[in-house]
Amino acid sequence: MARRRKPAVDRSPYLNHRSNVEPIHAPDGSSVRELLHPDRHAIERMSVAEAEVAPGRSTRLHRHPVAEEVYHILEGAGVLQLGEERMAVVPGDIIRIAPNQSHRIEAKSETPLRFLCICQPAYRDEDTEFLDPDDTSR
Repeated sequence: MARRRKPAVDRSPYLNHRSNVEPIHAPDGSSVRELLHPDRHAIERMSVAEAEVAPGRSTRLHRHPVAEEVYHILEGAGVLQLGEERMAVVPGDIIRIAPNQSHRIEAKSETPLRFLCICQPAYRDEDTEFLDPDDTSR
């Protein structure tokens, strides 16, 4: 009798891999993979997503009245707008976005801008207020 091979990694509700998550087109204009979210994973108070903005594009200006958010830049380069301030961002940068702080991010490199979005409490569409018109040409 042949023995079944065990997977190299035991998948559990505590472990996920980005290849298991299909990206979705988010209302802010980015492509998002929800890596960890209380609605689907064993996490309670926060969410972790990977977002990607195509070269020359930006997300819509928005804010989250309740959630505090952290962006961790993984690849590409861009410009982040926080309120009236604009700052260049590169891989390794970590940015705290306070609740109710308006923000958008623009990809300025020839490759997509890829970053982690960590929200506490977990991201909810109802906690996103757009501050500009729905301009999908961005």
